[in-house]
Amino acid sequence: MADHHLTETQIPQQINYNSVPFPSVLSPNPTTTVPCSASLLVETIKTKKPFLDSLLHKTGAVLFRGFDIKTAEDFNDVVEAFGYEDLPYVGGTAPRTNVVGRVYTTNESPPDQNIGFHHEMAQAPESPSKLLFFCEVAPASGGETPIVLSHIVYERMRQKYPEFVEKLEKHGLIYSHLLRENDDISSPIGRGWKSTFSTADKSVAEERAAKLGIKLEWMEDGGVKRITGPVPAIRHDKSRQRKIWFTSMIGWEDAGNDPVNTITFGDGTPLPADICHDCLKFLEEECVAIPWLEGDVLLIDNFSVLHSRRPSKPPRRVLASLCK
Repeated sequence: MADHHLTETQIPQQINYNSVPFPSVLSPNPTTTVPCSASLLVETIKTKKPFLDSLLHKTGAVLFRGFDIKTAEDFNDVVEAFGYEDLPYVGGTAPRTNVVGRVYTTNESPPDQNIGFHHEMAQAPESPSKLLFFCEVAPASGGETPIVLSHIVYERMRQKYPEFVEKLEKHGLIYSHLLRENDDISSPIGRGWKSTFSTADKSVAEERAAKLGIKLEWMEDGGVKRITGPVPAIRHDKSRQRKIWFTSMIGWEDAGNDPVNTITFGDGTPLPADICHDCLKFLEEECVAIPWLEGDVLLIDNFSVLHSRRPSKPPRRVLASLCK
């Protein structure tokens, strides 16, 4: 595809699945004489929205590279241009801060920490359908946001561990997570209960948790144990007619959360450590990790693609927005 302002390009990190590049990469058309400004991209998104939606459905992720997107305000304009409905970050586990409009920081845990592969808010009753990321400051090294097609992971796991996958489909998963009273930015899952439920009132927190299908058990130190599930770990992507690995079963651990107890089968039995290790191996083998460039905007279909974060050396500032 090429038009007056956009053209599909290739980068070395792309993988082809059935001749479809993952992710798709769109850049300014080199033949145009119009500057590649933020306002130009905003107008192009509005006029090419059907094409962009179709491309996202086909590939699962679209990287916009080479446009003059410099600030959080520019990124917010891009988010608004897509016309997707906003999804407030209620019930998520990562410490984040609102920057402007619909734009938030990404996980604020230390940059030397790895964040495991996950579908955003997979443990919540309502997950975003789309995610947008923006690189405001590129990392000195590392800091990629690897992405992987969820149905590929499901197929590999089903082929090697059919009984495990069958049990996952039958029972789902239970997520049990200790929340501190306030945010702990030393942990990728360190969001405190006050910011998780946007209140300092325990009774209000319980009401909001109940609406999200979350049970709370209060601790003597002021923290709380949140229990979610059983929730489906394998989902059916109706629009593409395939099953997806819709789980965050790896990477839910920190100083206060033991991975053995944090996530279990829906019947309460533990997940086999060796199979979880193999799952991580498959994720790494199938993922695409593209080094961030300043101005990059990455659009992800959250029902098709898992993402993660690799450790980095500062500075790194990647912002995000969640859409229904």
